[in-house]
Amino acid sequence: MSTVSEADRPGGGEAGNQGAAGPGPITEQEIFSSHEGGKLSVEITAPLDSQRALSIAYTPGVAQVSRAIAADETLAARYTWTSRLVVVVSDGSAVLGLGDIGPKASLPVMEGKAALFKSFAGLNSIPLVLDTKDPDEIVETLVRLRPSFGAVNLEDISAPRCFEIEQRVIEALDCPVMHDDQHGTAIVVLAALTGAARALGRELAPMRIVIAGAGAAGVACANILLAAGINDVIVVDSKGIVEPGRSDLNGVKQDLAARTNPTGRRGGVAEALDGADVFLGVSAGKVPEPLIATMAPNSIVFALSNPDPEIHPEIARKYAAVVATGRSDYPNQINNVLAFPGVFKGALDTGARRITEKMKIAAAEAILSVLGDELSAEKIVPSPLDPRVAPAVAEAVARVAKEEGVA
Repeated sequence: MSTVSEADRPGGGEAGNQGAAGPGPITEQEIFSSHEGGKLSVEITAPLDSQRALSIAYTPGVAQVSRAIAADETLAARYTWTSRLVVVVSDGSAVLGLGDIGPKASLPVMEGKAALFKSFAGLNSIPLVLDTKDPDEIVETLVRLRPSFGAVNLEDISAPRCFEIEQRVIEALDCPVMHDDQHGTAIVVLAALTGAARALGRELAPMRIVIAGAGAAGVACANILLAAGINDVIVVDSKGIVEPGRSDLNGVKQDLAARTNPTGRRGGVAEALDGADVFLGVSAGKVPEPLIATMAPNSIVFALSNPDPEIHPEIARKYAAVVATGRSDYPNQINNVLAFPGVFKGALDTGARRITEKMKIAAAEAILSVLGDELSAEKIVPSPLDPRVAPAVAEAVARVAKEEGVA
């Protein structure tokens, strides 16, 4: 019987798998058995066990509800499930570390995401995989389906298309929209970096942070760190430091180059890491041990690629004071499930029209707040299975949504 690793994301998208497994390796039979028939079902909220119940739930009773909504469309939020329904949308172009495997093959992942929404935040969620990679068609599809849902979780859409698609969907719809591969990762990274700094008795803002990877997660991490007041951020892609002197940058990277690398460093990951305080890996590239050795004392290493981190955590610990990965079999797992259920719950609870940068920063602060006195170099974020996290995140997001006037 073959076995698989507990860590399920080799690439630079969503960090981590869904928590530590039980004793022993996970078998292939166990995996396929748990997915047989899919992981989702629809449950009714009241039994249809009599003629009276049938007449209330369906015809003729339902007609009264439909007439009321036709007269006042805002009633749909109260008398249908749309106000608590998240659609998980993907084109299957950047699934886990598997790449462009298409919409049908992506469906088990989207079902899993929907299951997490229900388990951690009590939100209804359905997967919606689209047989197109055309941004125009994806946006148009969601616009036409808008009456059916309350929020959009974009998932596993390849960069750089994911940036355009997310922005256009946000502009087109009057509901919360978030590409989780970008912002879920960024929220948890900010929480974890803040926790790591506090565990070491250091301030995060003055640190020099090197981000290896300029895809969805890398760009979003850079943006949230800058928004949180960290100025010295350097982003490195496969061709070197992202800086204005390069002629091979797309529009997203050009914008990033203008806002990062304040000291004007040039070269590759070696030049970026020399004396750096933090290494954040959100790509599948490897980083040699001698380069980690050149980082500043009391450094922080987040090697988030799965199943093979940019540098093995045991090696990183020789030089770094805090080490985190995306895996469940080492301390400090950076896992998006700490963020997205609570973020969407807080947004939907308040009827927020969008998810703002301040709401994301509040979510990161809430994740860290759960730890309290438990914070240490070996525990810079809560467990992905900690039941305190989603309610804390939802409350923080809801509060900021009201303060910003988007609720």
